[in-house]
Amino acid sequence: MTERGATRRLDGKVCLITGAAGGQGAAEAALFAQHGAKVYITDVTVTAGQETAAATGATFLEHDVASAAGWADVVGHVIAATGRIDVLVNNAGILHESTLSATAPEMWDRIVAVNQTGTYLGMYTVAPHMADRQSGSIINVSSVAGLMGSLFFGYCATKWAIRGMTRSAARELGPSGIRVNSIHPGVIETPMTAGMNLTAATKSVPLQRSANAGEVAQLALFLASDASSYASGAEFVLDGGWSAGH
Repeated sequence: MTERGATRRLDGKVCLITGAAGGQGAAEAALFAQHGAKVYITDVTVTAGQETAAATGATFLEHDVASAAGWADVVGHVIAATGRIDVLVNNAGILHESTLSATAPEMWDRIVAVNQTGTYLGMYTVAPHMADRQSGSIINVSSVAGLMGSLFFGYCATKWAIRGMTRSAARELGPSGIRVNSIHPGVIETPMTAGMNLTAATKSVPLQRSANAGEVAQLALFLASDASSYASGAEFVLDGGWSAGH
């Protein structure tokens, strides 16, 4: 929780966070709510999403980010209820530990649909509402895999795509008062990485440790708040120095 007397950095803001049933999205939902935001979280995992909403004070909406109709429903619901969306966190994503030769076409299509198309649809659907208010912050969650090569072929490809999409959108949407930035987490302890050998992974990290979801949430809070009012089109790396040698 915020300390007594501390500034609540998101008072009055309406925030929409995708893929927030657990992990980084859930941590962001909790922190944003603590800082005064009205938080909406979405996910395809209904039970976990409802539990996270109950624990954080957020509102849960079932949502497949790969669906244009799903985005229209979710954004329409939030706008009808609040009249605004101040912050969008495109956090939803999937990871397949597969190389190029092991990535079947149907697997490729699903990775692109969730990670890349989901991010596009989020920006496409929310941006007009932010433009109406001449204000907004869009935070696209990429990865350290979007900064350097990875054997996880589809995941790496989509995270690089998010990097380019963020820069392009920042240039287009800036005149409408909308800031667009990307976050590039490294080795993070979340349900997505639960089956991975994080101890081995951190051997390449200068800080010699993994991060927790709360540390990513703190960076997202900065980008969601007015403290980052002149930051746009930027890549914020949270990887303990891992990518510094690449």
